[in-house]
Amino acid sequence: MSALPYRIGYGEDAHRLEAGRTLVLGGVPVPHAPAGAVAHSDGDAALHALADALLSGLALGDIGQYFPDTAAEWQGLDSAVILARALELVRARGYRPANAALVVTLDRPKLGPLRAAMAQRMAELLQLPETEVGVSFKTSEGLAPDHVQARATVLLVAG
Repeated sequence: MSALPYRIGYGEDAHRLEAGRTLVLGGVPVPHAPAGAVAHSDGDAALHALADALLSGLALGDIGQYFPDTAAEWQGLDSAVILARALELVRARGYRPANAALVVTLDRPKLGPLRAAMAQRMAELLQLPETEVGVSFKTSEGLAPDHVQARATVLLVAG
């Protein structure tokens, strides 16, 4: 275990969007989304970024090492499972998340109405109060309308 009382983790994820697929972000299905993520798992870019942030904070690699997209067993996997595994690895090393901040970039639909539901679900998955999970949204300003991207930071504390 590290002697550092605090560690900061950063993660990001992006997926191409395709019509006929369901879009899930932060563990919440996005209603009226014209397209969903093309991915091996359920393609939840927010939970993937959050899981990578947890792992990077303790130099544990990334989710591709634990859930390779070449393994049939992970096809369609609920990203909450990925996040739970990352959290388990962090806790096994004597740390826990103190807070998380996420930015999701998506041109449409607007995600503002889902902010509370996403923060609530991610807080639940991280075992944090909702006040410790910040969620903000951006658009690509038309630069990348056929993709979704998420970035996350987490503060990990020992104990």
